[in-house]
Amino acid sequence: MTSSGDDFSGIGMTSARTRERLIRRLREQGICDAAVLERIRSVPRHIFVDEALASRAYEDTALPIGHNQTISQPFVVARMTEALLEDGRPDVVLEIGTGCGYQTAVLAPLVGKIYSIERITPLLARARQRIRQLGLNNVQFRHGDGWQGWPARAPFDGILVAAAPEDVPETLLEQLAPDGRLVLPVGPRGRQELVRIRRTADGFERERLGLVSFVPLVEGVK
Repeated sequence: MTSSGDDFSGIGMTSARTRERLIRRLREQGICDAAVLERIRSVPRHIFVDEALASRAYEDTALPIGHNQTISQPFVVARMTEALLEDGRPDVVLEIGTGCGYQTAVLAPLVGKIYSIERITPLLARARQRIRQLGLNNVQFRHGDGWQGWPARAPFDGILVAAAPEDVPETLLEQLAPDGRLVLPVGPRGRQELVRIRRTADGFERERLGLVSFVPLVEGVK
């Protein structure tokens, strides 16, 4: 990760002008939730990537974070967050795939409580450190298998999955609260789409939100 310590704003590539350029691009792509845009503007994305990549932190692109994982493209983070929040602020949210913690940091002030699961120990440790440095106190982390969800904390008003299963895991559907929303990429590599699933009195409603590219949702821990 970056060696910049607690310096969240002191390098040139984090200038207000650079961040505003990113926000302008997201607006052009259809992101319109003011709270989501403000989080993308204010979260210091450069602290979540390796120092060698810090100069690219405010490009609208995914970047490697090690362990064959990536930090998601800002547009995708914004789109998933907006989709989760569209019907109102969820109180209890499950996040599958903490990764570097960037999505967690964007989402945390916009919801009541986040329970976040990561299967890769070093990534989880670094994410926990960054979230603590940012002063976000409503996040609880767990080293675990995202396929299993977090049954002890269910049901969830929202579930956000930052890796792609080929089919929607039944375990996650079961952990959705009534009227809850599950936002996740689904499908094999090269043919993934972002979907939002709502739990209704009659079952589940599925909505397609566009094509995406994510690492696969892998079972087990490491």
